[in-house]
Amino acid sequence: MPSFDWGHELPRLAGRRVDLRWLTRADSPAILATFGDPAVMEFWSSPPLQNLDGAVNLIEEIHELFRSRRLFQWGICLPHTDEVIGTCTLLNVDRAHRRGEVGFALRKSTWGNGFASEAVGLLLRFSFESLDLHRLEADVDPKNERSLRLLERQGFRREGYL
Repeated sequence: MPSFDWGHELPRLAGRRVDLRWLTRADSPAILATFGDPAVMEFWSSPPLQNLDGAVNLIEEIHELFRSRRLFQWGICLPHTDEVIGTCTLLNVDRAHRRGEVGFALRKSTWGNGFASEAVGLLLRFSFESLDLHRLEADVDPKNERSLRLLERQGFRREGYL
């Protein structure tokens, strides 16, 4: 069974136009720009972040959940600047049944460039090839057509409504 022993931070996953990397406290303004935008948060079950303290707290929560190996959330960054433009997440990993869930959020100013699709593709390859997972799921609001289309292009199938 693959190990989740990456030390104190997630491994960097390099892509062609985006990388997935460990989030740091210095990324708080970028996290606020993403998770503080009502358009990005429209289909989330939590309200937009209100301030920089909220972004700092979110990063601290991400780190705490990583330490307990319950959530693996990377920053999506542009390799030439290392600027975080969103996040890509692997969560609810069940190693015994080789399954998990994926999630992603991208800053609105970067929508339509294929960055989220490339980031999700990196996460899928890592999950299947390095972690030996067998099944990945995504919980998407049925009105979120952009995310549904992205996931379907990545090979996901709609299975029903919860």
